[in-house]
Amino acid sequence: MATRALHVNGRQVSITIDDPDMPLLYALRDNLALKGPRFGCGLAQCGACTVHVDGKSVRSCVTPLSSIKADQRVVTLEGLGTPQKPHPVQQAFIQEQAVQCGYCINGMIMESAAFLAGHKKPSEAEIRQALANNLCRCGTHARIVRAVKRAAEMS
Repeated sequence: MATRALHVNGRQVSITIDDPDMPLLYALRDNLALKGPRFGCGLAQCGACTVHVDGKSVRSCVTPLSSIKADQRVVTLEGLGTPQKPHPVQQAFIQEQAVQCGYCINGMIMESAAFLAGHKKPSEAEIRQALANNLCRCGTHARIVRAVKRAAEMS
C-alpha cells in the first residue's frame, strides 16, 4: 500500500492505493467518493469518465493514476461549479433540459467546458465535432448542442 497526493477540485487530498497504475477514475470514485465521472466503456470511447487535468479533457478510465503528478489539477463535475453557482455549461444544460437518463452528461459537460475555454464563439458544426466522441444513447443531442451554444453566449 502506498499513499498518493492529488490536487482534486481545488483541494489537496491523499489516498491510499494498492496499484499506482490503477485508473484515475477508480481513485476518484472509490477513494474520494466522487460520482460525477462514470464508468461507461472502460476503453476511452464513450466519454462518461471525462475529467479535466490542468484544463484539458482526459478520459479517466484509461489514465493511470501514476501519470498524474501531485501538482496537476484534476477537476471533476463536482468541482466545475456548485449548486449555488453552477458553471455556465452546467447552467445551460439545466436551462435547455439537456439531460434524459443522465449517464453521458458528465462527459458532455466536461468536454463542453474544456472546449468552450478555447472557443468563445463556436459554430454548431464546431460544437458537434467537439462532442463527436461522447456517446449519448438517449438522443438528446439537439438539446446538448443548444446548451453548449447557450453556455458560449453566457461566458
